[in-house]
Amino acid sequence: MKFDLNNFLLAVSFALDYIEKDVFGLALNHGKRVAYDSLMLGKRLGMDEDDLADLVSLAVLHDNGLSEYISAQHARALTKPTQFENVKDHCIIGERNVENYPFLREEKTIILYHHEKLDGSGLFHLRGSEIPLKAQIISFADYIDIRFDSSKMYGEYKNRVKEHIVKLRDKKFSPAICDAFFDEINRASYRLDQEDGNIVNAINRYTPQKYMIMDYKRVREISMIFSRIIDAKSKFTGRHSKGLSEKAGAMAAFYHYSEEKTIKLHIAADLHDLGKLLIANDILEAERKLTTDEFAKIQSHTYYTRVAMERISGFEDITEWAANHHEKLNGKGYPYGLAAKDLDFNSRLLGCLDIYQALTEDRPYRSGMGHLEGMKIMTDMADGGFIDKGIVKDIGEVFAYRGKEKIK
Repeated sequence: MKFDLNNFLLAVSFALDYIEKDVFGLALNHGKRVAYDSLMLGKRLGMDEDDLADLVSLAVLHDNGLSEYISAQHARALTKPTQFENVKDHCIIGERNVENYPFLREEKTIILYHHEKLDGSGLFHLRGSEIPLKAQIISFADYIDIRFDSSKMYGEYKNRVKEHIVKLRDKKFSPAICDAFFDEINRASYRLDQEDGNIVNAINRYTPQKYMIMDYKRVREISMIFSRIIDAKSKFTGRHSKGLSEKAGAMAAFYHYSEEKTIKLHIAADLHDLGKLLIANDILEAERKLTTDEFAKIQSHTYYTRVAMERISGFEDITEWAANHHEKLNGKGYPYGLAAKDLDFNSRLLGCLDIYQALTEDRPYRSGMGHLEGMKIMTDMADGGFIDKGIVKDIGEVFAYRGKEKIK
C-alpha cells in the first residue's frame, strides 16, 4: 500500500500533544508548531524534500519519550517544560522508541540530541557541528514554542523576541538557524499558519508529499511505537495494549486469519487506546469509584481514538475495530451506543479481548483476576446481551492454559 508517514503522524500527534498539555499546561498543538517551525527553517536552509519530510516526522515525535518518563514516580515533581531540558531520560527513551521508524533517510540520534546547544551546554555536552543539523533545528523550534507565543509575532513583541534570540546567536544556536528564523517571522502567515485551526493544513501545504510503499507488517512497526507510548501513560496500563495485541494474535491464529488480516488486527489493538493519552492520570489511576464527570471523560477516549485514526488513509477497517472496543451488542456501550447490527466480528472480538485483558491485569483498585474469575464475569456479560457469546466461549478455550497448567 502507499503509506504517507506524515499523514499518519499528524493524525495521531494531537494525542501526544495532550501529554504536555496535561502535565505542563502547554497550549495544544505544541508538537505541530515545533514541526511547522522546523519545516520552515529547513526550507530556508535549503534541505531537500526527503530531509524536509523526515524533519517533520522527527519534530512531531521529538517528545515521544515524555509519556514513559512522566509515568515514573520520580518524574511527578516536574511540572514545567523547561525542567525536561535537564533530563536525559526522555531523550534516550524517545530515541529508542523510533529505532524502527521508517524514515526516508538513515536517521539516528536526532531525537536523542534535540536538547543540545551549540556551546556544549546541552544534556550530552555536544558542541557545534557535533550536533546533527536536524537536532539543532528541532532544539531551536522547541525553544521558540515553549518560550514565545507565535500568535503575537508582530510589532514590539516580535522585536523583543528578535533581541532575545540575537543574544543566543552563535552561543546556544547556529547563526544560520537564527537568521532563517528572523526571515520567517517577518511573514504575517508565520503567525496565522500556527493558529489551531490552520496548523495541520499549513504543515500539509509546505511538506513535500512523500509516500512509501509498505505492507501492513511494516506499518505495524510504527503502530508498536505508539503502543509503547500509550501503555506508558500510566503505571497501571503498563502493558495493556501490548497484552491485547498478543491476545488478538492468538485469536487470529485460532480463527485461521490470513497474515494481512492478523497484522491489521494487531495494529487495531496497538492503537485502540490512543485516545487515553488525552485523559489525565489522576483519573486513570484513581483508586476509588470514578465520579460521573470523571467517567464521562473516560468515555471520550474511544471517540478520540476514532478522530485520530479515521484521518489515516488505508485504516478504514482498522479504525472501526479499534474505536468500537467499548460498544456493546445491546446498545449500552460508548461513545456511540452502537448495537449488534452495527458491530462487525472484529469489533466484537477486540471488545471482548479488551475486557479479558483488563480483568486479568492489575488496576489501581484491585489485583488482576485469574482466568476462571474473568471468564465468569464475561459469561455473565454475554448472557446479559452485552458481548458476543460465541467469542467469549472461544476466548475461554484459547486462554484456558497458563504455562503448562490447564485451568479446569
